[in-house]
Amino acid sequence: MNTLFTITENYLEYCETQKGLDKKTLKAYRTDLGQFVSFFNNTYINTISIPEIEKYIGYLHQNFKPKTAKRKLASIKSFYHFLEYKDFIEQNPFNKIKIKFREPILLPKTIPLYIIETLLTTMYKELSLAHTIYRKKRTLLDIAICETLFSTGMRISELCNLKSVDIDLHDATIRIYGKGAKERMIQIGNRDVLLILEKYEAEYMPEISKSGYFFVNPNATQLSDQAIRRMIKKYCSLASIDLHITPHMFRHTFATSLLEADVDIRYIQEMLGHSSITVTEIYTHVALSKQKDILTTKHPRQNFKIETSYTSDR
Repeated sequence: MNTLFTITENYLEYCETQKGLDKKTLKAYRTDLGQFVSFFNNTYINTISIPEIEKYIGYLHQNFKPKTAKRKLASIKSFYHFLEYKDFIEQNPFNKIKIKFREPILLPKTIPLYIIETLLTTMYKELSLAHTIYRKKRTLLDIAICETLFSTGMRISELCNLKSVDIDLHDATIRIYGKGAKERMIQIGNRDVLLILEKYEAEYMPEISKSGYFFVNPNATQLSDQAIRRMIKKYCSLASIDLHITPHMFRHTFATSLLEADVDIRYIQEMLGHSSITVTEIYTHVALSKQKDILTTKHPRQNFKIETSYTSDR
């Protein structure tokens, strides 16, 4: 029976076994397709017309933010490509549907560098004041996480899934598996960061060996992104930092700082693991905020000695 539910289950199995999609992507697909199935009340796939699909697109526009609606629609389009490929349908209706999404440009939120310095200073101070083995190990882990996020610009999911075999502190390199299983290498460029990672690795070697992950809890369990968010919030409170800092803001700050230091955007794209440079270009909007400082302090016109006062003959 070619009901929507039956075919979407086949598709999700295909995505997992044939396309090798990760768990997060599969979860998003399941949610998006589940909403699609519910909207059409689990009808038969061949009975859904183009006007009805356009009605569903309107439903997405009305009930979700542009970025979310765009993602949900992308899930449905991928599903229909599968239907066409497997001959469940004769013609893909999306070939005749024109879709426009007007997404507002949301500039990535960055962390002022002095705040990152304050945060890290507070963390290192807590390490020096740690009086128990557990507190020392816990703080060492917290520092290693924040230093790595800021030094490499990796995503929090990439950090949580980083395996011990993917990091080579001797060569100061990290192999990262990003979205779509794309692989990239990034260098640890700061000696202090490398030293704290070496110290962390030595302290956590039993837990790392047991779990297989490089960043692990003191009980040898894998880190969660929620735990990292709570950890950052705790140290912000200790440092009296009012700014709400998320793990992803370290990534934004990494990219923006390099762009403002005149690093070629193509190198930044590679380090971030973006498949398209258009994604990386969002940081150029943030970097423009540095223009005022540059043009008021660096432009040669500032050094001209010209008498600009004059009288009017009116």
